[in-house]
Amino acid sequence: MKPVLHINMADEGGKVYCCLRNRVVLLNEAQKSQYCGGCGMFAGYVGDTGVKCQWADVRLVSDPHVVADPAAEFASNQIKPVPADYLSTYSALEP
Repeated sequence: MKPVLHINMADEGGKVYCCLRNRVVLLNEAQKSQYCGGCGMFAGYVGDTGVKCQWADVRLVSDPHVVADPAAEFASNQIKPVPADYLSTYSALEP
């Protein structure tokens, strides 16, 4: 799975989705220095209006993936696909 560039634009309240923290956060100086600055997914800023992050996203999204609604992005990232072979592996463990 190749890394996808996520362009996380701040909403009206200045909040973005943060994959590292798996939550919607205020993109302020504290967030930038305490989290973005040391994050392996950090790929730069979009001026004062957003942040670019890059990670291997299991969802089928475009590359780059532009995020305008951080709350919807958070919700979307809570749904993880289950591999097709998981159910057959699980049934093999049953008594």
